[in-house]
Amino acid sequence: MNRKNEIVIEEGSTNVYADLGYADAAEMQRKSQLAAEITRAIKARRLTQQGAADLLGVDQSKVSRITRGQFRGVSEAKLLELVTRLGHDVKIVVGPVRRRAGKIELQFA
Repeated sequence: MNRKNEIVIEEGSTNVYADLGYADAAEMQRKSQLAAEITRAIKARRLTQQGAADLLGVDQSKVSRITRGQFRGVSEAKLLELVTRLGHDVKIVVGPVRRRAGKIELQFA
């Protein structure tokens, strides 16, 4: 095979935002996970976007943006609030770490 036509495949990390060089990659990944859970919960309840908006107390356009993965400008706190309005409990655990800086990790039950 000619080197010009060679395809280089690079293995990514578990965070696509870090792979793309975003400075706020960890936050973006968490927000992405929350948006995905919001989308899943809306589908599970068979809500329309307007029905979801009414339940969540936000505009339909915000529901549309979040479910399409456009969550910049929406805080993690707001996404967590929306998750709770969809009938999920949110549990935050704070504990000591063995490295210099802690991390925030989401787990879905």
